Amino acid sequence: MRHTADPKALARELLGRDFDTLARDEQQVLEHLASAKMMWMDSDEVAQAHATFGDKLADRVAAVGGSWAFIGGFGVVLVAWVLLNSPLVAALGFPPFDRYPFIFLNLVLSMLAAVQAPIIMMSQNRQAAKDRIAARHDYEVNLRAQMELIRLSQKVDRLVKAICKDSPEGDG
Repeated sequence: MRHTADPKALARELLGRDFDTLARDEQQVLEHLASAKMMWMDSDEVAQAHATFGDKLADRVAAVGGSWAFIGGFGVVLVAWVLLNSPLVAALGFPPFDRYPFIFLNLVLSMLAAVQAPIIMMSQNRQAAKDRIAARHDYEVNLRAQMELIRLSQKVDRLVKAICKDSPEGDG
């Protein structure tokens, strides 16, 4: 049994093509095969390794801002705001700080939306990048598995030929 450690030879042996004519992904897989590397970083690990503080913050803001807990908590804040500025509370001697039609509340909501929307979009862009890394990783794993199967099939074929050649009957 021989082990081919040259990616160019692997390209010719397994794929029947020159290494230089292969796509970059295929070349990388052949290089990994030739070096016998078994472990690749998980796509989440790759994304976390390249994440900046802003990326991590955007992910946290999106996780909180896109949750039912946030919606429920924000609903409670809105109801409390309206109640604190209602004529009923004013009758108790507490002057409202934002009378109906709640212009200050509208300003706060607009500012929140103006800040939260781009942050959530940054997180979505980051998630899309993670998905691309995962898809590329899956492609490379599948391609590597296919090449390993070709390699194993060739070894089995060589073994069968050797057994048939050495057998007394001489037939396969």
